Amino acid sequence: EWLLHLHDTLPVVFGGRPSAETDPPNYFIDVDNRGAAAAAVRHLVSLGRRRIATITGPADMSAASDRLQGWRDALGSAGLPADLEIAGDFTAASGTEGVSRLLTSAPDVDAIFAANDVMGAAAVTALLDAGRRVPEDVAVVGFDDSSAALTARVPLTTVNQPSERMGELMADTLLRILAGEDAPVSTVVESRLVRRASA
Repeated sequence: EWLLHLHDTLPVVFGGRPSAETDPPNYFIDVDNRGAAAAAVRHLVSLGRRRIATITGPADMSAASDRLQGWRDALGSAGLPADLEIAGDFTAASGTEGVSRLLTSAPDVDAIFAANDVMGAAAVTALLDAGRRVPEDVAVVGFDDSSAALTARVPLTTVNQPSERMGELMADTLLRILAGEDAPVSTVVESRLVRRASA
């Protein structure tokens, strides 16, 4: 909470949209988490998947709630039920636990959108250990395009976040603020789906 009010005493630019609004607003650089998540789920729909689950991030993080809404958006647009929502916390343990819960409650699950790559990679391992083939039985898509996506037992299809570009924009925005120049309060950068073997 106190982080949101740092700008009262010194210039701050956040990487990611803050979870609460302030007045004046905080400066931030982010990707369109909602739109990118929807695009990832639309990819799963395009593969013929119809029982698409999500393992979410922490409910109090704006990126996680936006990615959850993107999952819901894409399923709603496709006329598919958004009834396979498993709470996660961006850790590998929650990806593993999420798969365990899914295979018990929804054994017909045929795709998983994990809100980050760490959970996605853990989900791949848990599925394989349970005797499910990835992607033949269950396709998996993550988010971040991190090293976890590359080192997963089946390389993870994921949403790329251009971290270097975001860092450059954060630095540029901060320098403009320090120089007393006008700077955009929010900047949204493009992300893209990186297809690998998992979906």
